Amino acid sequence: MSALRSARRGLHGEGASPVVKRTSRDIRTANRYEALRQIIAASPTSRQELAAATGLSLATVATLVGELIELRMITEVGFEDSAGGRPRGLVAVNASGGALIGVDIAETYVHVELFDLALNVLARADEDMRPGESLPEQVVSHVAAAVGSVVAQAGIEGARVLGVGVSVPGQVDRDTGVSEYAPNWDWHDVPLLDLLSEVIAYPLYLDNPLRACAVAEMWFGAARGRGDTVVVNLGTGVGSGLALQGGLYRGVSNSAGEWGHTTLVLDGRLCRCGNHGCVEAYVGAPGIMLNLREIDPRSPLLHPDDQTATIDALALAVAANDPVALKVVRETARYIGAAIANLVNVLNPEVVVLSSWVARRLGEPLLREVTEAVGRHALKRPFAATEIVLSPIPTDPACLGAATFALEGALSSATQRSSAARRTGPMPLK
Repeated sequence: MSALRSARRGLHGEGASPVVKRTSRDIRTANRYEALRQIIAASPTSRQELAAATGLSLATVATLVGELIELRMITEVGFEDSAGGRPRGLVAVNASGGALIGVDIAETYVHVELFDLALNVLARADEDMRPGESLPEQVVSHVAAAVGSVVAQAGIEGARVLGVGVSVPGQVDRDTGVSEYAPNWDWHDVPLLDLLSEVIAYPLYLDNPLRACAVAEMWFGAARGRGDTVVVNLGTGVGSGLALQGGLYRGVSNSAGEWGHTTLVLDGRLCRCGNHGCVEAYVGAPGIMLNLREIDPRSPLLHPDDQTATIDALALAVAANDPVALKVVRETARYIGAAIANLVNVLNPEVVVLSSWVARRLGEPLLREVTEAVGRHALKRPFAATEIVLSPIPTDPACLGAATFALEGALSSATQRSSAARRTGPMPLK
């Protein structure tokens, strides 16, 4: 990726509004981020390989490498032979150079993971949220408890935590840290980042799971090396993360991807957003429970107050060829397939990734049925060019993506500090 292209796309490659002018500091931060991303993905690597992977000049890469070494995020690890020339110096991510925390806030749980700088998971913690336990203060309490748990488990000093990325469903203003609208909890303009900062001492960065999961797939999953990817999140809520032309697409108000609230059935089921017939009302976990209830109201697979138990029971029953479970998955896949076919026809992606906990639990049987359903509804040419896969990421993709938001924030802060140092004189390293 060239410096100009990187600057236009920003740190995660998102398209910028034409009226937004990026500063030299923005460009520098974006280039640092892209270089570090490549080093994490391909450690150890040479400066020459980094230049080829990023599209930046070798001189620019050499400067970026020096800065990242100074920040203790990467380290020199030796040399490799080059064809007929001097040995090339190799650099690798300094895994112990800091820690990142990713938070996945969902309707029924809070899941938190702590990563080293190579984005290896060092600790995990879960907090269950009971039905109705959705006041902002209650959610914040669960997040604080889980963050404290992973730091204690990992046995690291608080000063080593570079930041905490927080993924929260709904529409989010990532600049102000406000949860503008979360239909699952009927939240409106909740200052979530401010509330979290009262109980968590680390730098905090807020965003949406659709973006988090898309970034995770770009770094380590099915979107790596792909130009156009749609990541379909199937959980309690439903949405799509968009990675277009190799970069994360946010839209003008950071709300792109609200595919779950597009109309699938005219005048259909009431959705939590207040509209009728939304995709989410048929293929989110509560919608799947309704599908099951309509097919067999007395099914022992149905746990009326427990989404996770119901989806788990369905998955086990499908594996045992239970006819009711097979019919529920087929019916659910019929809805998902029709809705994904719209994405395929409109966006013409290389790959569609089924992600989040419902897709993970229902697995290959759901994938097979969805693929067949998409094939029935999508136009032949775009469908033939699209691969539909389950997410290959072994950890929680929302946590992984949220951790990269914390890494982005840490690099941005470091750029600001170094800019200030150039103006006022050298600053001592911590």
